[in-house]
Amino acid sequence: MESSKTFHIEANKTHQDVSGGNLDKKFANGMAENVVWHKCSVQKIDRQELLQQKGCVIWITGLSGSGKSTLACALARGLHMRGKLTYILDGDNVRHGLNKDLTFKAEDRVENIRRIGEVAKLFADAGVISIASLISPYRKDRDACRALLQEGDFIEVFMDIPLQVCEARDPKGLYKLARAGKIKGFTGIDDPYEPPLKSEIVLQQMGEICPSPSDMADVVISYLERNGYLQA
Repeated sequence: MESSKTFHIEANKTHQDVSGGNLDKKFANGMAENVVWHKCSVQKIDRQELLQQKGCVIWITGLSGSGKSTLACALARGLHMRGKLTYILDGDNVRHGLNKDLTFKAEDRVENIRRIGEVAKLFADAGVISIASLISPYRKDRDACRALLQEGDFIEVFMDIPLQVCEARDPKGLYKLARAGKIKGFTGIDDPYEPPLKSEIVLQQMGEICPSPSDMADVVISYLERNGYLQA
């Protein structure tokens, strides 16, 4: 009983210290100073050996209607047929769960991308080929996600499809709504899209002909093969 009483007092004291701010110092990035990473004996390299692939993030960026989600699915299918494990983090799909509390205001769009970047990083650490598909219009946000990963683990794929082509497709009817003033801050219309400057892969429309999703997926898969991502 005496031992339990002593433990209770010490536990309360610790709680008071934390809530009182003695241990709750913050780093510049907002993380509490007393949060410590717990290392496990099973590391990324072990998981990669198990899966016979290298965990990475394939970040597909481009205007709405450029074909990001279509490419992501074609890429996942192509890699699946090669026995490789992938997972797609689609911008719209993630907003149905993890990010359903976020709006499309500027600060929420930044947070949306940050969260997806962190989740993609976890998948890559698990040895999975993570495919993130979202507009992500600002370079600084994409660069921040790249900075989360080790050199070479972030592969940026730029869907370099002209605005007029994307607007002509308009699969969700969003450009029409934006032109009518019913959607504010729509990327490409009244909000800028900052194209990547040094993407690992750029996929473009050749004249009037746009490559098929499977052809574009093959370009990405060829890059992964050449750079050793499809083996441990």
